[in-house]
Amino acid sequence: MKTKIVRIGNSRGVRIPKPLLEQAGLENEVLLRVVKEGIVIEAADRPRAGWGEAARILHERREDGLLDDVTPTDFDETEWVWE
Repeated sequence: MKTKIVRIGNSRGVRIPKPLLEQAGLENEVLLRVVKEGIVIEAADRPRAGWGEAARILHERREDGLLDDVTPTDFDETEWVWE
């Protein structure tokens, strides 16, 4: 979609049509970042953002084990078949 950059006070902006915002899942707050090709607009609320880094740190500290002891069940003792 092609659009024009418009004046908004002392700044500039673009108008983004509502259907495009809904499709992208963008609501009240967004993150802007500059890339070689231009500017990327992305949702500020990203589920599980930072979980990968947190898991890596826990692993390095050897704090990534199970919280509870493993409790054996019948599934551990018998072979089961998908039907």
